[in-house]
Amino acid sequence: MMRNRFPPRPAISRRILIGTALATLLPGAASVAKAPLPRLLVFGDSLTAGFGLPESEGLVPVLSHWLARHDRPATLLNAGLSGDTTYGGRVRIGWALRQGADAVIVQLGGNDIFSRIPVPRAEANLDAILSRAGRNGRPVLLVGIRTPPDHPARAEWAALWPRLAQRHDCLLMADLYGSFGAANARNRARFLQPDGAHPSPEGVRRFTEDLGPRVVQLLDMLRPG
Repeated sequence: MMRNRFPPRPAISRRILIGTALATLLPGAASVAKAPLPRLLVFGDSLTAGFGLPESEGLVPVLSHWLARHDRPATLLNAGLSGDTTYGGRVRIGWALRQGADAVIVQLGGNDIFSRIPVPRAEANLDAILSRAGRNGRPVLLVGIRTPPDHPARAEWAALWPRLAQRHDCLLMADLYGSFGAANARNRARFLQPDGAHPSPEGVRRFTEDLGPRVVQLLDMLRPG
């Protein structure tokens, strides 16, 4: 189940009121009512927002459908913002969390890499984001991305993701595009849009097959015991 990005609160309130009214009018409705789905905030940049893709083929809707097919439905909140950096994420994480999230996926850093933001600065921003996202024991999955081969700080970025995951005791997918690595150059091109940076619909489906099981792990952390 997927909800449009940050719907207005009044609309949510009306749905709650209607659902409550039906529960009181229908015999036995309360006894068969299902527990609410876990709310998963997907917080990131254009890769989360679905830049250049039809709305139904972006990361969030595709991941939502993947979870439903694997009997782990969740309400996904799309907090992707194209062009966002770790600094921008640090500024807006508090507002995003007000939507009410049981667990959080943090996918940021690509724009810092391409803008050659110093790694210590990006690390400080991600530290702040992960601290806020994981407050009160909220489960977090950190999703990183590989730097280009010619990037001068490639080794520093590669070391950053596991260091952050260990420091904040969160789950990790160190490279969202890692599932493209086994493909040859011709096949790899199918997974990217013409800009060579953003995923095509096929690319989204490909990396969701790797991301999905990690999200199931994240949701498992919400279960008591």
